[in-house]
Amino acid sequence: MRWFNTKDIRNSIYAMFSVSTASSRPRPDDGSSLENIRDMMLALAESEDSERAAGLMRRIRYAMDLQALWFMRGELMALLARSRGEVAARRHVEELGAHFEDLLPSGLRSRPSPLSPNYRPNRSDEL
Repeated sequence: MRWFNTKDIRNSIYAMFSVSTASSRPRPDDGSSLENIRDMMLALAESEDSERAAGLMRRIRYAMDLQALWFMRGELMALLARSRGEVAARRHVEELGAHFEDLLPSGLRSRPSPLSPNYRPNRSDEL
């Protein structure tokens, strides 16, 4: 008769040293926000009729989290810029970016760009 199971000990040791990447408090609105943003991105990509658009739509549909969708904005803008022009594509992507507000870690938020019409340089840097 075996007194202890080596598999249980191994699993216990792995559990002790493992690190969870899950957030400590799940937001109650993350799921609905994820689906709303996904639907908006799909609606924009569906307006294009190309193999590249089909691939992007597939990736958007199967994106697991908001961060994945956040990183697909650049590809969506490039896709839209080909047919609508860069100014219109930028406007659509900026409208989409507003829906990500307060849902992403602070490191993934957009920074002001000198190319943006609403850009105001930080005056504290000049002092």
